[in-house]
Parts: sequence; C-alpha cells; structure tokens
Amino acid sequence: MHLEYLVGRLLEQVVASWHLCGSEASSGPLDVWLIDSEQVSTHVTTGSDWCLTVERSAPYAGYDMAESGRVEVALVRSKTPFAGHLGETVRAVSEKREPGTGRVALEITFDSGRVRCDTRSGVLRLSSK
Repeated sequence: MHLEYLVGRLLEQVVASWHLCGSEASSGPLDVWLIDSEQVSTHVTTGSDWCLTVERSAPYAGYDMAESGRVEVALVRSKTPFAGHLGETVRAVSEKREPGTGRVALEITFDSGRVRCDTRSGVLRLSSK
C-alpha cells in the first residue's frame, strides 16, 4: 500500500492497543491507529511474519483472553511518540523494505519531528527522532 495519501493531512487522533496481564501493561502498544483529518484510520502493527504491517482499517474492540489477560483498545493522548504530533500535518512518509521479507520500517515526518515505526522480533517499536 502506498502511504503518500497521509501527506498533507493532520494527525487528529491516535488509538492504541495494549496487552494487560493483571495490573501490568505491556511496555509498548501492540497496535497503533493514526486517524487523520479525512477520518481515515491507518493501522500500524506487526504481522505474523514479524514484518511491519500498515493498512487502512478501523480500530478493533478490546477483548478478554481469560488467564492470559486482556487487550485494551483506547484513544491515547500520551504513551506513544505520536502524542507530541497531534494536530500537526504529515509532511513526508518513507518506508524501508528488505528484499524477500517486506516492510521493516516506516517513518512519518511532521513539522516538529519524526516518528519511526519498526519491529524487532515481532514486537512493534515506536520512537521519536
């Protein structure tokens, strides 16, 4: 999927999912949905092949996993590097791909900085630059 459609749009909301086991939350989100000024929801997560998956899709509902905990999905205003860019315009989008394995990184540039999304051992990682 070409992500150039994001360029020129405002980041209006960020929704994320976290795995919760007891009172402990995972260190980072499992999924992130970026909702832009056109109300398009871009889902960023890791695929079963451990590559970065980016697609247009709406946030799913949280769910219970019995003794393994639960996954909560909620609007976030902090807890991810995207929080500092709410209300900003996307200026550029770049992807890094590895031959034979697919997308391994996505970088989104805003007026005040960049957010890099990548995966390590099947875990979604988000960082500010």
